[in-house]
Amino acid sequence: MKWVLYFVAFGTVIYFLYDRGLLVTKHITAVLFTMWVGKSEDNVSLNSCTGWVRHRVRFRGSGMYTFTMDHRLSKGDVTVSLLDSDKRELLRLDRELCTGSAELSRRSRYYLRWDIRSATGTCALCWRSDSMD
Repeated sequence: MKWVLYFVAFGTVIYFLYDRGLLVTKHITAVLFTMWVGKSEDNVSLNSCTGWVRHRVRFRGSGMYTFTMDHRLSKGDVTVSLLDSDKRELLRLDRELCTGSAELSRRSRYYLRWDIRSATGTCALCWRSDSMD
């Protein structure tokens, strides 16, 4: 019976960390993959990487947010999608479209999904609020 309590406590801690955006779900095949998640930016370093990464992101205020993606890839491709709480795509950034905007609410849940296809190099995604309520 004691192991059930440990299991429930462990599950609660995992959910709490994921809900706060501190845990990342991923499916990656790579020689090297590192990701730094910040309050207003994500940085990724890749070497022969293919797969996807998704994490919850919190926005401090409601309003229009501008997202800018900086690709420094020697090969492959990386696409970043902003998803709402129902996992519907609100914004998609890639090599052709490096900047985009979306109207966001601080009370809603949002996710960033990185899709990586045989990529080597670094990428950075930054966002900033154009207006606050």
